[in-house]
Amino acid sequence: MAVSARTVKFKRDADGMLTGRQGTVYDVNIKYKTYEGVKSYQKRGIATKKEALKHEAEMRVRLSKPGARPVPVKDAKRFLADYLTEWLNTYGKNNLRPNSYNGYLTNIRAHIIPHIGNITLQDLTARDLDDLYTKMSGEGLAQNTIKYVHRTLGVALEHARRYRYIERNPARDILTRFIDNPQVPDPYDTQQMRTLLEGIPDPRWKLIVTLGGLYGMRRNEILGLKWKHVHFDQRTFDIVEQLPIKAMQGVQGMAAPLKESYSIRTLPITAETMPYFKNQLSQIRKDMLSEGYQANDLVICKPDGSPLSESFVSHEFQKYLIRLDLPKIRFHDLRHSAATNMHELTGDFYSVGEILGQSLKGIGIQLGVSGGLEAVTERYVDVRIARKRIVLEKYHRAVVQVRKKEEMER
Repeated sequence: MAVSARTVKFKRDADGMLTGRQGTVYDVNIKYKTYEGVKSYQKRGIATKKEALKHEAEMRVRLSKPGARPVPVKDAKRFLADYLTEWLNTYGKNNLRPNSYNGYLTNIRAHIIPHIGNITLQDLTARDLDDLYTKMSGEGLAQNTIKYVHRTLGVALEHARRYRYIERNPARDILTRFIDNPQVPDPYDTQQMRTLLEGIPDPRWKLIVTLGGLYGMRRNEILGLKWKHVHFDQRTFDIVEQLPIKAMQGVQGMAAPLKESYSIRTLPITAETMPYFKNQLSQIRKDMLSEGYQANDLVICKPDGSPLSESFVSHEFQKYLIRLDLPKIRFHDLRHSAATNMHELTGDFYSVGEILGQSLKGIGIQLGVSGGLEAVTERYVDVRIARKRIVLEKYHRAVVQVRKKEEMER
């Protein structure tokens, strides 16, 4: 008989949760013919006879098709922790960018394996994932963190489905509805940017805020900027690489490629920002005289030359906002502030997109510009450094030079 009953000491309910009580479960056993001969298919421990009969009917139809192959039992019984570890070592290392790989690795080690790593692939259910996300939320983790964990599981389990380790991807069936991100705070205007920049005493931090708030650079782009890409004679600098999430200290040439090719760009050093670059270079030259200095060629680094972490930058940035009594924003919101201010001062959203290393569609969404993109593309076939300088100078003068003008008028 294809469906058989047996008694178990601890039965699971329809959601796959242990009930702690004795009960009856049903096993499905099917023999089917292939070009290689007669083979067997088995699925054990189905909660009800109705579900077992339904599964039997579905599998008979599926196995009757040429080339059909059921999920091998040995693969289905693999623990999630073992599968994810192997998946990272094979697919992850060969196909993911360094930052994405490190993000997936952190999610798997810190959030997934400790909670559900001991569940087999065949027993993993959408309920298990929903319970995981509920627990993470109860621990106070941010919604974006939980969504990233779900994305990691979704990708890994989809690959398991394609490899025929499981029949369905449980990440597709979750009931959890992630709350939308809270409203993005208003970007800083030029006055607030001036207050921030003038209120920071540390020269190194002045340059960090300048790169983030006056140029709209991403945090990892700032931390990955090197002196070999700063050209004082041409008054420009190149953004061509970023710092990996887990950069190795003491390794020269540490770098990772930018995520998108359109993020590679050359930007002008304006008269307003040149002092910040030169002050930082002067400080670096003093630090290099110290014993044990790590020559990583980084523009932004610790006094010993080792790289700063993104989390450190974000944490210290919040301290400055509190001291200066400025509205709370994320460090990344400096990028939004730069985009908004440059656009309001010049109306040239395409040049702003080129300065930020943003795609045409991306900068259009960010600034609320949706129509006429094709016409603008035809008009600005190439945004040259001179046009970028005009846009940046107008913004930088509004932030840096206004105070000088006010002092002259007193």
